[in-house]
Amino acid sequence: MPTIFELVTAPELTSYWEQMTKDRPPYLGETLWPAQKKLGLDLKWIKGSQGLPVVLKPSAFDVNAVPRPRIGFERLSAQMPFFKESTYIDEELRQQLNMVLETGNQAYIDSVMNQVFNDEVRLLEGARARREMMRMMALTTGTISIAANGQSYVYDYGIPAAHKATVTTSWSSVDSADVMGDIRTWQDKIEEDTGVRPTRAVCNAKTWGYIKNNAAISKAVYVIANGGVMVSDARVRALIMEELGLEIAVNSKLYTGDAGTPVKYVPDDTFVLFPTGTLGNTWFGTTPEESDLMSGSVANVSITDTGVAVCTSKKVDPVNVETKASMISLPSFEAADQVFIADVSAG
Repeated sequence: MPTIFELVTAPELTSYWEQMTKDRPPYLGETLWPAQKKLGLDLKWIKGSQGLPVVLKPSAFDVNAVPRPRIGFERLSAQMPFFKESTYIDEELRQQLNMVLETGNQAYIDSVMNQVFNDEVRLLEGARARREMMRMMALTTGTISIAANGQSYVYDYGIPAAHKATVTTSWSSVDSADVMGDIRTWQDKIEEDTGVRPTRAVCNAKTWGYIKNNAAISKAVYVIANGGVMVSDARVRALIMEELGLEIAVNSKLYTGDAGTPVKYVPDDTFVLFPTGTLGNTWFGTTPEESDLMSGSVANVSITDTGVAVCTSKKVDPVNVETKASMISLPSFEAADQVFIADVSAG
């Protein structure tokens, strides 16, 4: 009869997680910041302070080339934060598993093991949510701030002050706000400064409601649709795409933050413009578990989601299995200068 130590292992747990999540739609941040792996803790990247190309200098024949200084670029570096948390199989579930193992009924064993794994993969759900929290915080504020468990991290990606604004008329004033004009102004500003025009944006459902209910937009939709039709999301999206060449993602997903309360990945009254393509990378470092325990017999270690280490080890008092998830991760933000962050609440 197999024991709890043989059934609850890191490879089994990561295999269960990968099977469970293979058909899930990705987070928005996962598409904008693809995963990359590196050794160690230090992260360095080049952020372009201008997106405009500099013309090549003319030269005479048979003379040395004039060296081009690396102006317009800023080399940024940071130490990536370390995240780690563990869980145990509780006593009641362990006793239930022991009784089921004695029956030899594989269907029952599988059912209880699914309960065990569903409980344990909460750590991996948490690691995934932490990465998305960092990416969306960078996108919607230009900084990442983490303070929990006696640790404090602050990362400022240096989005120019001119690429942040607060509207003069709140978008909640649906009869008077110039939503389309505001967006066009911000697009023009990014294109003027960087040569790149934002073609995508993100907001949450509350902010999208301001856009959809805006009087000027509703009137334009009525005209397009020959009057008398409901202002649907699809018609508003079509109008914005036609007028501004802009695709808006509405992201109202939540996570439970460090304070234990629900938090929106994209805050209320925030509207962010950004260009086509990726904005950076989600970088993973090498955790101590991956560095030191992969080849030993002290614990089972398996890597999932590019750089999350899952480690299972035996506990003798009480007899149990500890499952630990650890991650060193931080997004880079090479396209930070091409993002515009707007507060649409007008204070």
